[in-house]
Amino acid sequence: MALSELVNGYAQPGTVMWIGVRPQRRAPVLSLSSVLITETGIEGDHRVKAGKRAVSLIQSEHLSVIAALANTDVVAPEALRRNFVVSGINLLGLRNRSFRIGEAILRGTGICAPCSRMEENLGPGGYAAVRGHGGITADIISPGRVSLQDQVEPLK
Repeated sequence: MALSELVNGYAQPGTVMWIGVRPQRRAPVLSLSSVLITETGIEGDHRVKAGKRAVSLIQSEHLSVIAALANTDVVAPEALRRNFVVSGINLLGLRNRSFRIGEAILRGTGICAPCSRMEENLGPGGYAAVRGHGGITADIISPGRVSLQDQVEPLK
């Protein structure tokens, strides 16, 4: 099998497990059951602006890894301040690719590096615990609604 086939292959689509918005800078993250992604960003999120970091996603499978590295039992999605927690698909494979999440189409633009808030939210070493596990950022190709349990799948 050619490397390009391996790189573009997925065993299954992902699933949206959690949705959050940050209504103001440094404000608590609000958990939602659905959200509208507009041309300029996520409705209700303080970071409503188009661009390569308009949306952030993290894998649910990495939450337990981050918790272990931060020496804590559980890491709540709110503490990581991402917009979507997704399970079942390797998000890093969506970098530089278009993908559907619910009704919206996004394009993975890069890794979502941790910020200094991780030390506040997870304690000493929180920043280091998230490095390499922070998920991806994406820009918006086509707006649409995203709800819990919606699928995440790469587009050809």
